[in-house]
Amino acid sequence: MAKLAPSDLAQVLSKLPAQFNENVIVGFETSDDAGVFRLSADIALVQTLDFFTPVADDPFVYGQVAAINSLNDVFAMGGTPLSALSIVCYPQKGDWDVLGEILAGGQQAMNADGVVVIGGHSVDDAEMKFGYAVTGIVHPDRVIRNASAKPGDALILTKPIGTGAINTAIKYGKASGESEAAAIAAMTTSASAASRAMVAFKANSCTDITGFGLLGHAFEMAKASNVTFHLNATAVPMLPNVLELIEMGMLTRGDKNNRAYVGDTITFAGTVTATMQSALFDPQTAGGLLISLAEDRVDEFLTTVPGSTVIGHVTGRGDSLISVT
Repeated sequence: MAKLAPSDLAQVLSKLPAQFNENVIVGFETSDDAGVFRLSADIALVQTLDFFTPVADDPFVYGQVAAINSLNDVFAMGGTPLSALSIVCYPQKGDWDVLGEILAGGQQAMNADGVVVIGGHSVDDAEMKFGYAVTGIVHPDRVIRNASAKPGDALILTKPIGTGAINTAIKYGKASGESEAAAIAAMTTSASAASRAMVAFKANSCTDITGFGLLGHAFEMAKASNVTFHLNATAVPMLPNVLELIEMGMLTRGDKNNRAYVGDTITFAGTVTATMQSALFDPQTAGGLLISLAEDRVDEFLTTVPGSTVIGHVTGRGDSLISVT
C-alpha cells in the first residue's frame, strides 16, 4: 500500500485552519516525522502513527517491520518511545494464526526497544493492514527536528536504500534470495542506536527515510531548514541488485508521486542516470535516518554506528534545494 501522493496531501493540509497552542513544539507544518507536545519544562510527548499492507511473506517479519517503521519516527526526533497502540485491519474470515504471528512479531520488536504495547483497535477489512501509534518522550529543549540543518553540516544516511524496488520484485518473483534477505535485515534493524548516537553527538537535524524516498524526505528537510543539500549519488549505499531491478521495471507508483512532490527543486548532474534517479526516489519501508551533523563529529558517529555513510553536505540556500552529482 503506497502513501497518498505527497503533493496532494500537502495541498489538503495547507487548507486546514491554523491551530494555536503554546505547548505544541512540532506540528505538521514542516512535515516532520512526529508531533511534539510539551507537558512540562523538562518533558514533552512525541507522538506518531504508521501502518501499511504486508511487505513480507512471513507474518512475523511483517509485524516486526511494521513496529520498526513506526518507532523510526520517534527515534528521528531524538525521543525515547515508551508505549504503542496497534492498528489492525484484517479480514473476518482470515487465518487467525497468521494474525497472531503478525501481532507477535510486532510485539517482539517493540519489546526489544523497551516499548510496551498497551492496546489497539481492529476492523474487518478485506485488505490486510497493520501498524502502530507510538508515544514517546523527549526533553523540550532537545528535540531534533527536520528544520534545523546548518551550512557546513555533513549528511549521514544510516541504512542502505532500495526496499521499495526489492519488495516490488518479490511480488513478481524477480528478487534474488540475497536481495530479499538484505531488505528484510534492513527493515528489521532498529534505529535506536543511531538515534542515541545523534543525540549524544548533538545532531542539528534529522528525518527518517520512508514512503517519500531519500529525495522526497531530503527535500522536506532542506526546505524546512532553508538550505541546499548536495548529495553524491555514488556514495548512497544500496541494497543488493537494486539498480538492476529498477532497470527491469520494479518500481511502485511512489516513484512518480515523489518526483511530482519535489518538482523542479532538485537538479541532477548529467552523470546521474535515470536508473539512479529512480533509486533515489524509491519509497522505503523502515528506512534509515538522514542526519545533518557538524563535520567535527562525523568520524565519532560513523565509528559508533557501523553501516552509516556520509552521502553529502549542506550549504546555504542556493538556486535549488537539492543538487545531486
